[in-house]
Amino acid sequence: MILVTGGAGYIGSHLVKVLQEQNKEVVVFDNFEKGHQWAVKGAHIVNGDLRNQEDIDQVFERYNIEEVYHFAAYSLVGESMQEPTKYFKNNVCGTLNLINSMLNNQVKYIVFSSTAAVYGDPKTIPITEDQPKEPTNVYGQTKLMIEETLEWFSRLNKIRYVALRYFNAAGAYYDGSIGEAHDPETHLIPIILETALGKREKLFVYGNDYPTKDGTPVRDYIHVMDLIDAHIKAMQWMKENDKSNVFNLGNGSGFTVLEVIKAVERVTSKKINYEITFRRPGDPAVLVASSEKAKKTLNWLPKYQDLEKIISDAWNWHISYK
Repeated sequence: MILVTGGAGYIGSHLVKVLQEQNKEVVVFDNFEKGHQWAVKGAHIVNGDLRNQEDIDQVFERYNIEEVYHFAAYSLVGESMQEPTKYFKNNVCGTLNLINSMLNNQVKYIVFSSTAAVYGDPKTIPITEDQPKEPTNVYGQTKLMIEETLEWFSRLNKIRYVALRYFNAAGAYYDGSIGEAHDPETHLIPIILETALGKREKLFVYGNDYPTKDGTPVRDYIHVMDLIDAHIKAMQWMKENDKSNVFNLGNGSGFTVLEVIKAVERVTSKKINYEITFRRPGDPAVLVASSEKAKKTLNWLPKYQDLEKIISDAWNWHISYK
């Protein structure tokens, strides 16, 4: 059986759905603080919290877990700077509890949901995995600490892991049945779509004086279904090779905020009301991934690199989600 922690969240629920389509039996472990019951129909659901060792121990005692995909985490950058204790306790201590349960039950393989935030302000673009890791926020620091913890357990031959450093996940399931539903929403594409739907009066663009083609920040957007494909390939690679590794996951091309707004206008045929405001502290001008290592090692290739396709799938979800 396969354990997906945080499996009722945005990316986790998409993985659960794909695994179920492959006739895999899935256990979703989630405290439903951020996740949604409707997103994980048909899975074994355990309502628990990784901060409680007993909660996660019971999962391994009750089910014959062979593989773990670990998504459970707090992930709001701003909140992490205001409430660092909350983030260290949940993300780092929670992961230690998970590793402890894995070790006690001889479960060896884990794919970890990491982030591009481990790099901080990048030195060169595109960003490769060997660049310095200098997080500029507590969220990124917790993910880096987890990566380092996993690396030590791997060196000690206790587990094998793959850490996947995402850039900007976007889009939704092909049929619009599940998608991105955060509260509060902090990601650009869903915020623009909410503006298109009239759920927001206007969109704020934070700074137009960056050294980019139109002055707004450049980001790398990757379709959630391409992310899921990479997770499954990462698990296969790890089990076949009995090795640990770290990979960036992005499209390798970047779009400015204004380019994303224009793409949404084309997809939705709606004019987006936006206002230029001050930069946010710590926002790098450009974040674009090099995913060459994942392509070469995992034989992974993003299928949905067209920005309008990513937005269109997200739009199909948003117009159906009330």
